[in-house]
Amino acid sequence: MMKLVIGDRNYSSWSLRPWLVMKQADLPFEEIPIRLSSTGAKAQILKYSPSGKVPCLIDGETVVWESLAICEYLAEKVPGLWPAHAKARAEARSISAEMHAGFRALRRSMPMEIHASKPFEGRTPEGGADIARIVDIWEGCRSRFAEQGPFLFGRFSIADAMFSPIVWRFLTYAVELPPASQAWVENMCALPAMQEWRTGALAEKGVK
Repeated sequence: MMKLVIGDRNYSSWSLRPWLVMKQADLPFEEIPIRLSSTGAKAQILKYSPSGKVPCLIDGETVVWESLAICEYLAEKVPGLWPAHAKARAEARSISAEMHAGFRALRRSMPMEIHASKPFEGRTPEGGADIARIVDIWEGCRSRFAEQGPFLFGRFSIADAMFSPIVWRFLTYAVELPPASQAWVENMCALPAMQEWRTGALAEKGVK
């Protein structure tokens, strides 16, 4: 059975992404949680991950770290985690990579804190530009793929998982969204796996 090393559910946006893909793909796996603020956390992570960071996937003798790399590895095992059409698949990969590498201002000013409620906090001009770009991505996808299903490219894909932490960020900071983007956020929130992650985040010892 595969193993997935993850950090705090409340804070670790990187851990959520491959975890959600594995849940949506019905892949059995053992979860190895590590509280990132605990004493010796780095040493614990280094037992599994050569980068010393989470998440990390262990599949027998194969070790994969970094969220997007793990998702790509899983896509080689499970058909349908990327859109079937080549053009849509290329776009899905592009926006996933953009999410993985970009939006640094938003990450700084609006960190993922699932348990928190901070309406309208963390607003900066740079963060606002990141929000605008994310909304532009979502609106574009939903305008073209709405008839194929409720996710960014119709069916659930890695692209949805890559943007899943933004769902919790926008709820925490009460970011107002246009209808299509709001509908996508609500659909993501309704996923049993997303609710399971949220329940786990709220239950973490020491979270107030």
